[in-house]
Amino acid sequence: MRALADGKGFKLGLFSANCSSGLAVTRVPERWSGSWADNLRLARLADEVGIDFLLPIARWIGYGGDTNFHESVLDPVTLAAAQLAETRRITVFSTIHTAFNHPVVVAKQLATLDRIGEGRAGINIVAGWNEPEYRAMGVALPQDHDDRYALAQEWWEVIRRIWAEEGRFDHAGRFFTLEGVEGMPKPVDGPLPVLNAGSSDQGRRFAARNADFAFTIVGGPADGAEVVRTVQETARRSYDRRVGVFTLGHVVCRPTRREAEEFLRYYAEENADWAAVDNLMRLQGLHARSFTPEMLQTFRSRFAAGHGSCPLIGTPDEVADEITRFHEAGFAGMTLAFLDYAEELGWFAQEVLPRLEARGVRVPV
Repeated sequence: MRALADGKGFKLGLFSANCSSGLAVTRVPERWSGSWADNLRLARLADEVGIDFLLPIARWIGYGGDTNFHESVLDPVTLAAAQLAETRRITVFSTIHTAFNHPVVVAKQLATLDRIGEGRAGINIVAGWNEPEYRAMGVALPQDHDDRYALAQEWWEVIRRIWAEEGRFDHAGRFFTLEGVEGMPKPVDGPLPVLNAGSSDQGRRFAARNADFAFTIVGGPADGAEVVRTVQETARRSYDRRVGVFTLGHVVCRPTRREAEEFLRYYAEENADWAAVDNLMRLQGLHARSFTPEMLQTFRSRFAAGHGSCPLIGTPDEVADEITRFHEAGFAGMTLAFLDYAEELGWFAQEVLPRLEARGVRVPV
């Protein structure tokens, strides 16, 4: 059984560490580099301390501002190959945009990753939203949200068929016409764990139908509980499936609440890259449905601190308490981001993980 599917404890992952600045839209000099050297160091540390998975993003164009936020992003597929070869237990996802990557190629790439990691590869399916990146690829962004997910559905069905069937097959669909397709090697133990990053109604339905974990943005544990209920009920009633739900957070954990709040203010208010924040929020409002209009009106500081993710701010007890609230709301896990992942993860693991284990939220590694 793949580790993420064992049903034991609340899963924690690291999100967006393959990007310069991670999730923090800030100008401070100590922001995360996103370099290969730092990602290798982080992967080894995360593997050692018991983090469950790594989740990179896929990006091709920065967001402007003083820092051109996310101007440097390591490719998630090739990065996963290296990280899987250098670790022993952690799952490494590859974020794949369905509009830019042919399913026959992706099936081969991900099966190869799974062989390298001996069953520890995963796929994060993204139907796409960022119109400037579509233009850079010479592809038109479908304005109909349903069309984006219709493409993603057919794309995923082709990949699953390649992984499941022996010999060759043909496929004639709305988006792909394929002849004589075959695929070896297969993944180690059946289809890879699937995460689907989407917060629109269509995205959550796609996750309910196809994913092991829906990855979605929420305001916090309170409204998140209703999201979990809706996704899981849709999966059960419409597809007779069980689906876990993940959300995302950014962490500032310090010995005192005052220290944590001062550091948050330093990087996410006094030194925020507000031009990049506004560009990012504008594109989200124009082309994506990850955030409600109400969120976009009130989440500007959250975008600076952590790309709109949920804040986990305070002492180790306070951060553990907040993660526990997500667990109690029904989430199967969540991703974490830090201003400097490798420098901050060790102390988080030392101070927060034991508190989560004592609360019965996490299972000791």
